[in-house]
Amino acid sequence: MNTNVLIVEDEPALLRRFTDAVLVEPGFVLCGAVSTVAAARALLDATPVDVVLVDLGLPDGHGLQVIGHAVARHPQCDVIVVTMFGDDANVTDCIAAGATGYLLKDALPQQLVAAIREVREGGSAISPAIARRILQRMRAVGAPMLTGPASQAKPPAPSLLSERETEILRLTAKGLSFKDVGEVLGISAHTVNTHIKRIYQKLAVHSRSEAVYEAGQLGLI
Repeated sequence: MNTNVLIVEDEPALLRRFTDAVLVEPGFVLCGAVSTVAAARALLDATPVDVVLVDLGLPDGHGLQVIGHAVARHPQCDVIVVTMFGDDANVTDCIAAGATGYLLKDALPQQLVAAIREVREGGSAISPAIARRILQRMRAVGAPMLTGPASQAKPPAPSLLSERETEILRLTAKGLSFKDVGEVLGISAHTVNTHIKRIYQKLAVHSRSEAVYEAGQLGLI
């Protein structure tokens, strides 16, 4: 059985990337690729949809509006949010609205395809950095309260990242390329790349957006 996929994304390059990933995958049918809430609603009203890939920041509204409309019109539809916003508020709001997946925008095409298959099989597709954050929150809520000396405040742990690594991550978070970061700091792009690999290892992440998100959550940047 084919899976009908609707893509809602206002960045042309990303829209093309997501569209290409769906078009080449056997069993997937692209039933629409639009860039606004209004266009998504119109298509959802007129077309059977199994999976919606939706960004949050759209020109005429918010992705939450698309999620709500998709779930209302097609109760069996799965919605995967694909966004740069990995903060707790957006994740919680989207899941509460009915999203069954939440990916950061730098997900590779094969990860996108795997996420679609995962949600259609009854699972949930969540970017590793966000999944870790959810687990951390669950552990914090479920952890027993400590009393006595063990509960006394401890000095903060030393930063995971060196001063140079922190500088590099802050600049990449602003959208600078490795070459641009190197020019700002007076080092080569190769050296920047070496630092980035170390950052990924220390934070247990695999991409720039995950590194920025995780470092932000840990208060490192």
